Amino acid sequence: MAHPTDQPATGGDTPAEPTPPLAPGDEAAPGTPGTGEDVCPACGGTGKIDGKTCTQCQGTGSVTVGIGGA
Repeated sequence: MAHPTDQPATGGDTPAEPTPPLAPGDEAAPGTPGTGEDVCPACGGTGKIDGKTCTQCQGTGSVTVGIGGA
């Protein structure tokens, strides 16, 4: 039988969502407060440069960048 404790629950029962890997052109992980998607400046949103996958956005055509500012 498990013994109750007076320690608060840690919420360890719910697995954390995996964080998608950052592309070289990303300034932060997707979903980070204060960020948003923008067109990749290297490929102009096409996902390709000279027929090859853009290395800055990894072919997605968008990057995550900081928005707003103080």
